[in-house]
Amino acid sequence: MEYTIQKLAKLAGVSTRTLRYYDEIGILKPARINSSGYRIYGSPEVDRLQQILFYRELGLQLDRIKEVITSPSFDGMNALKQHHEQLLDKRRQLDLLITNVEKTIASTEGRIKMTDQEKFEGFKQKMIDDNENKYGKEIREKYGDDVVDQSNAKLKNMTPEQHEEVTRLADEVKETLAEALKQGDPAGELAQKAADLHKQWLTYYWSEYSKEAHAGVAQMYVDDERFKAYYDSEQPGAAEFLRDAIFIYTGMKQE
Repeated sequence: MEYTIQKLAKLAGVSTRTLRYYDEIGILKPARINSSGYRIYGSPEVDRLQQILFYRELGLQLDRIKEVITSPSFDGMNALKQHHEQLLDKRRQLDLLITNVEKTIASTEGRIKMTDQEKFEGFKQKMIDDNENKYGKEIREKYGDDVVDQSNAKLKNMTPEQHEEVTRLADEVKETLAEALKQGDPAGELAQKAADLHKQWLTYYWSEYSKEAHAGVAQMYVDDERFKAYYDSEQPGAAEFLRDAIFIYTGMKQE
């Protein structure tokens, strides 16, 4: 079946402006332009739009979606299976949060007793699931399933106080790194303080600390665009600067 741009927009619940923009950036071209100058879309374009909307729902940026679906190695069936798994993960996260809210209501009404640990279970599981979705494959390949599973277990067993402290440390790493970056010396006092704070933050997740692993993580922050974007979002070059500071801190040499 074929659709004009107006009919496809109505079918998919998007605006015609959105479809025109997708055409402009090359992520979704019409099958053809008819004699009246109207964009005409066929079944392959409908399927591609569905894929785009799946990826949008999962939080991917348009430039990343374009990179994925225009790749010669893109496999539509495999992508659908991945979407299915990711949506199931999101449902599990929502179920955990719903259960958490229901328990909190019951506890407030005096019907049950809720431990401090239970109050944060849903939030911590969501953090674990989010990290798995974003970085799980790379982290598991680099460090192995046992290390990642132990880290996840440690996070789930954090007390509210520990969770608050690790959140504070993450913020302090970024703040200290920003100040150190202004000085421009990865061996300087502030940069080394940032490296030490980063070590403290890691120990909340790792069952044991090693300088080699610390340096390896720092290198990954530069090699992996997603990690790099996290540190470079406010100050370009921050990821490399932190990497250099951590290599100095740990006494490791860059390869």
